This record gives sequence, structure tokens and C-alpha cells, in this order.
Amino acid sequence: MEPARSPDRQQNNNCRIFIGTSGYSYGEWIDSGFYPADTHASNMLARYAQTFGVTELNYTWYQMPRAAAMERMCRRVPQGFLFAAKLTRTLTHEVKQTCWVKEAMLFRQGISPLADGGNLLCILIQLPPYFTRTPAHRTYLAGLLDELSGLPLAVEFRHDSWAKDSVFSELERRHVTLVAVDEPDLPTLFPRLDLVTNPSLFYLRFHGRNSRGWRSGDMQQQFDYTYSDREL
Repeated sequence: MEPARSPDRQQNNNCRIFIGTSGYSYGEWIDSGFYPADTHASNMLARYAQTFGVTELNYTWYQMPRAAAMERMCRRVPQGFLFAAKLTRTLTHEVKQTCWVKEAMLFRQGISPLADGGNLLCILIQLPPYFTRTPAHRTYLAGLLDELSGLPLAVEFRHDSWAKDSVFSELERRHVTLVAVDEPDLPTLFPRLDLVTNPSLFYLRFHGRNSRGWRSGDMQQQFDYTYSDREL
């Protein structure tokens, strides 16, 4: 499929490339030598920022972010460091129709220090495989994007029913990034595409190509994969 293109889009070869990881607070990184042996969990972000310029915030998927915590994180990183904050699971995986608008407002308030301080790369809206392109899901996603408008947004689909030109065109109209995902080539998974729907940000996530473990239900098995130099 070809990406939808805006007639006024200009060629820009001066892009900035950021490389980071999904999360940074891992005890096994001490054992592997990435963090010194005496590194406390509270100091991992500062250590991480000495090597990488961006990270995905995993914990914001598990719990609603709080502004005070975001402010503390900003003080621990150098100027120019960026965060991609995962949208909380109550807005992507455990949606309650009665209170999702309030949840979206709380999330916006919680990550406001990142946005106000110039540290927010984007909000990563990671949708589950069962979030298929039904009329109800289309309506919900449109409403969610409306509630979060004004923030840099990136959407990751996990079901191939969303691989439609009309979807790409709507994301481009909203200036929302379509996340490109490298993952196993399995039925119903969203395909590997390099479509640009937002000229300000192209977001690529490497999930690995472990076909056997992908649907095991075990995250360690699912993402147990080492890329070869040729694949990279």
C-alpha cells in the first residue's frame, strides 16, 4: 500500500534519529553490566540517559501517570531527553464506556509536565489484537483522538483490519503517527508498513520475529528474539 501524501509536504533530509528502549528500570540490566552494580532503581533513569536520548514509559500503561512523578523524572534527565508515554490500559485494553472521557482527561493532566517542558515525544496508543476495525471501535478511536488532540499522538494497531487507505488518510488528516512495527509475519497481525502519516514523527518499534512464542501468553517468550545484523 502506498502512503497518503499531502501536496504541500516538503522534502526534509535533516531528520533527527532517536534510539531507545521500552522501559529502563530492569534489575537484569545490572547483572548484564549495562548499569553499574551499585545502581539503585531510583538512579536508573539518569544512568540510562547517559546512553540513550529517548525511552518509552511502560509504567504509564499500568497506572495513570501523576504530574508530580513526571516532574521528578524531567529533573533526572538532561535537556533534550524525550519520553514516549504509553497510554494507560484503561483507555486501550480495559475500556469502560462510562468513564473513558474522564480517564483521558486525567492522563492528559498527568503527563502535562512532559508536554510543558518539551520532553514529550508522543503518546503511544498501543491497541490490542482484539481491537478490530468495527464501527464501535472506529467511533471510540475517533473520540479518543479528539480527547487527546493537541498532544503528539502515535497509534499502534495489532490487527490487520486497520490496514486501509482510509485509515491512513484519516491519521494523516489528524497529524497522528502510524507506528511501524517489526514483528512476526502471522495471520491477522498488522503488516510491516513504512507509511508516513505524520511528517513530524516516524515511529518504528522492534518486537522481534519469534513466531513460535508470539501468542504464547508469556511476554518473555513473545519478545525472546535477537536480530541479526542483516535483519537490522
